[in-house]
Amino acid sequence: MIGWNALLLLAVAAAAPAQPPPLPTPPATIPSPAQVMAVPADARAVLQEKVMRMANSPEQRLQRLVELVFRPEGAGLALEYDTEATLTVAETWHQRRANCLSFTLLFVALAREIGLEARMQEVGQVVTWYEDQGLIFNAGHVNVGMRVDGRPATLDLDSNVLYDRRGPQPISDARALAHFYNNRGAEHLAMHDTANARAYLQASLQMDPRFVAAWSNLGVLESRENDLDAAAKDLETALSINGGHAPALHNATKLYQRMGDTARVAQLQAQLQRRQRSDPFYQFLQGAQAEKKADYAQAIDYYRRAVRLYDRAHQFHFGLARAYYLSGNNRLAEHEMARARDLGGSEQLRSVYQNKLDAIRRLEARHAAR
Repeated sequence: MIGWNALLLLAVAAAAPAQPPPLPTPPATIPSPAQVMAVPADARAVLQEKVMRMANSPEQRLQRLVELVFRPEGAGLALEYDTEATLTVAETWHQRRANCLSFTLLFVALAREIGLEARMQEVGQVVTWYEDQGLIFNAGHVNVGMRVDGRPATLDLDSNVLYDRRGPQPISDARALAHFYNNRGAEHLAMHDTANARAYLQASLQMDPRFVAAWSNLGVLESRENDLDAAAKDLETALSINGGHAPALHNATKLYQRMGDTARVAQLQAQLQRRQRSDPFYQFLQGAQAEKKADYAQAIDYYRRAVRLYDRAHQFHFGLARAYYLSGNNRLAEHEMARARDLGGSEQLRSVYQNKLDAIRRLEARHAAR
């Protein structure tokens, strides 16, 4: 009967919009949306002195703002990248550290403060998932979208990130705040602080009732609290919104294994395998793991699948070139390194790939001369 209930939940959730659970009175540590986005008074003063007084056109203001955020201490914020720093705008300003979400919130808030048109953008996938303390986290990505004198631009804290095929898509402030609260909830979940985790995850769903990552994480929380029926409902809701969401598929599989629902487990595993076969990021990560184990034949197989699924990712071609080289196939390594060079985004990166390509060619020439 558990399997039928799970299928029924899936059908019902698919037929009607997902409704967030009622929001309890949150702990005092949870900032309101206005508090998350608030620009502190000292930041406003700096913006007036270093940006507004020294720039007239929108382009000049944007350039001054970029310099303010990225320049070393004394001339700017000297902002440091910290993957765990899910901070409010004021906290980021004062602590001088940020992950991609905190940076995006900060930059958009500062840009709007000086009259620029700025918005948050979301990339559905940069890496499929990673595992930490037994939890599966979606490794999505956000960045800044700008429009200056009618021209669009994207600003990203991480210049090395690999976007999925769709690339950055504009999102509402509410969706960005859903990311913020979900990140905080996941952090508390990893610390086994279920009270704060629950409050943050429910706050995330109040911002966006269809935010799959928050439903998935809430399912994990309910499972930890041994409320398996509630966990199943949360995870089925997540999958009704996005049936290919890998973390939700993984978490639901673990839950139904625990519940002894072998039919649903088999169904979910089949869904997850289909998702993985069509996911270039998953194939790439599997290739990297095989390469670390010095299983270069398997690494080549995975990297080639990644390339077939997403041919324009220079990182995939570089991984394949490396695996070919380590397996002793310099000819194919040369071909893939040349492809990585051609796809490299910056002159500096293309130069790095060219140097590696030259080294392979020299090695191949020495072998040919023997």
